[in-house]
Amino acid sequence: MMENLSLHDPPAQPGNLQMGGSIPPQALGHGAPPPQPQQLPPQMFTTAAQLLDLTDKKLLVCLRDGRKLTGVLRSWDQFANLVLQSTVERIYATTSDPSESPPKGLYADQTHGIFLVRGENVLLLGEIDLDKDDEPPRGFERADFNVVEKLAKERRAVEKAKEKNKLKKLATLGFEGENLGEILL
Repeated sequence: MMENLSLHDPPAQPGNLQMGGSIPPQALGHGAPPPQPQQLPPQMFTTAAQLLDLTDKKLLVCLRDGRKLTGVLRSWDQFANLVLQSTVERIYATTSDPSESPPKGLYADQTHGIFLVRGENVLLLGEIDLDKDDEPPRGFERADFNVVEKLAKERRAVEKAKEKNKLKKLATLGFEGENLGEILL
């Protein structure tokens, strides 16, 4: 029979036998019972089976490349590969107009429909509160997808150039980075 444990349950007591008796510590030889292997409660295991509770619910999925997808989880497998239905990709950008203080935030959505996400590309996922789903993100207003995408690409290019310069400076100081070979060539 399987135990239902929680994170707050005390560990199992050592020495309990099937008939309810216990072994005195002196009978084990050194006066103290051997350390018992600690049991982890079932909710400590992070497996694809945990996705069962999220099936047929609307999720936000953040990918390792920075994309943010929302969609209804329809299927998944043992590798946490996900099939999302009614998938929408949302992109964010800020205006770089110096006259605006603070910069204005923009967002846009692009519909993808059925979307397959490889499990290893998932950085974060969570259920969306359907009561707040229709509200725009705080501090952002909706804009045309092409405008927001252009601003986001420009921002990524600037950040990539800064990172490249930083790695070059570190290389002159003798530090090695994982992408240093590409930059020096």
